[in-house]
Amino acid sequence: MYRLALVLPALFLLAIPVLTQQQSPGTAAQKPSPYAAIPVEASKQQNPVKPSPESTARAKRWWSLDCEMCHGKNGDGKGETAKEMKLTMMDFTNPDTLKDRTDGDVFYIIKNGHNDMPAEGPRVKTEEAWDLVNYVRAFAKKKDADTKTQ
Repeated sequence: MYRLALVLPALFLLAIPVLTQQQSPGTAAQKPSPYAAIPVEASKQQNPVKPSPESTARAKRWWSLDCEMCHGKNGDGKGETAKEMKLTMMDFTNPDTLKDRTDGDVFYIIKNGHNDMPAEGPRVKTEEAWDLVNYVRAFAKKKDADTKTQ
């Protein structure tokens, strides 16, 4: 009986944090980030490939073969396959689309896929995937430059 008198208060103290974290009825549950599955070490990876005409040429080849059908020729998310399948695609021409994403995040998504996007995996060499990261980032920069020249 004496042990029970000591154990019950301890259990109560341990249960308080759990009980206070539960949401009250009527509050919306927070959705986990769609990028929560990206490992921290992958997110921290730095892009070793500097943008260059050669890098752009390699990326453009892959883009036209594998990415354009959904993401669109200009990266606006209006590719023919995406339209046909009624997929909502990100608009890479919008600078806000990837502002919170690291190059490591984008690389990870290219190599491993995300939601409806299939993984490129080993089909795309590591350097070519980094080329694609640069290429995707360039869509927003190009739109921004076009806006400034008008």
